[in-house]
Amino acid sequence: MSNNLQEAFFSFNKDYVNLDPDRTDTAKASYDWLIKQLNGFPERIEEFPWLYEEKHVRFGSFSRKTKIRELDDIDFLLAIHGNNAWYECLIPHEEYLIHAREDSHQLKPFLDSSGNVNSRRMVNMLVRSLKSVDQYSSADIHTKKEAATLSLSSYEWNFDIVPAFYTVNNFYLIPDGNGNWKATNPPLDQAYLTRVNQKFNGKILQIVRTLKYWNKRAKVTTITPYLFEVMILDFFDSQESVTDYIDLELISFWRHLVNGIHFDVSDPKGIQGNLNNLDWELRNSISEYTSDVVRKAEAALQLEKDADVQGSIRKWAEILGPNFT
Repeated sequence: MSNNLQEAFFSFNKDYVNLDPDRTDTAKASYDWLIKQLNGFPERIEEFPWLYEEKHVRFGSFSRKTKIRELDDIDFLLAIHGNNAWYECLIPHEEYLIHAREDSHQLKPFLDSSGNVNSRRMVNMLVRSLKSVDQYSSADIHTKKEAATLSLSSYEWNFDIVPAFYTVNNFYLIPDGNGNWKATNPPLDQAYLTRVNQKFNGKILQIVRTLKYWNKRAKVTTITPYLFEVMILDFFDSQESVTDYIDLELISFWRHLVNGIHFDVSDPKGIQGNLNNLDWELRNSISEYTSDVVRKAEAALQLEKDADVQGSIRKWAEILGPNFT
């Protein structure tokens, strides 16, 4: 058992929360390798659409460095060249049609009977094409029908590959799961996280990861990772300072969450509106659970003040699990 609380947090985060640095380096290299394979598809695979390579985007928690163990997926947008196609908005942010030109041979295989680019056909084409990748293990359609999921025999993680079109209005259109398209803009998520993290000299990333570990093992219905991450960033962005003591910052956030879980949470991309779609029963359950966590954390804080470091560590283990020692 550690001799001081900050040492315990450091060891816990290093060994159980944060991704292993060696696996992270391997994952980055595997991503770069796979992108090269994908960029070669238009030349190697008949009817595969042209790509807009400059607009490929790494996104998701692995890209934002907020992923916790174990590494199970890596997400990225595969930008498709529009070939002068244009979009029509049916429901702002939620449903779009993409219309192709009559002479757009590269998009012709994906057109429906109305001449619109069908996102399901594009995902299906991507799945079929991924089976030509070296080290291929399996490829399938993501459960939400928005991405192609690729497993490679060499790695324990999957790649979720989302076909996307970059628009003249600087956002992306991705499959909506129903054959049409919806809006997103992952670079704005990254920009928000980077700004808040830099505001507090790089302290936020570890706080986010530790809180996500806690949220994942919570005994009530957990908050979805993306919503939870935005809630954390919103809270710390509202603060004037952040200490070097992670236990104090966790307690501060949990105190906020007791009531904050009841509030709307705005999408930092300005696309999805309110992200907090939990019903009131779940919000109340999370609030009650977090209230109990706050009581335990404050008790741990008092034990530390009373110089009972081991007692404090044991109390923190009640919150974060038996790996906290």
